[in-house]
Amino acid sequence: MSAPSPSSRAGLALVGFFLITFSAPALSAFIGMPGPWYAALQKPSWTPPSWLFGPAWTLLYTLMAIAAWLVWKRVGFGRPLKLYFVQVALNAAWTPIFFGAHQLGWGLFEIVALWIAILMTLLTFRRVNPTAGWLFMPYLAWVTFATSLNFAIWRLNPA
Repeated sequence: MSAPSPSSRAGLALVGFFLITFSAPALSAFIGMPGPWYAALQKPSWTPPSWLFGPAWTLLYTLMAIAAWLVWKRVGFGRPLKLYFVQVALNAAWTPIFFGAHQLGWGLFEIVALWIAILMTLLTFRRVNPTAGWLFMPYLAWVTFATSLNFAIWRLNPA
């Protein structure tokens, strides 16, 4: 049996990055999702409508997976992708903390750590492949907004 061609190997890697990246929301969905508890919270007037989150995250996860794949194609599995996997793990952890455990303060702490990990990943990706860095910009922007929203909800709902 012959070894896979470079193009089929790259295709399999891309599928793998999609599976890994989309596993974050898939796993966390089993632990905690918005429900009656979240609906009852005080939220700022600038809270987006619920229907926006699904399409936004689908686009962001797609861009993240492509960025990781571009970096992998250039340098393989090294420090840049280790940072990537750290931020994917932090991304997956926020939903169970915030929605599952109802921990607004810990959710804020965790999302700040996620933001830092995203920035570090973006900067590292940019050095390897500028396009990969740019693909991470919408993710950083969205998590910046989400951090502000988490902070506002935490402030409006003291324990």
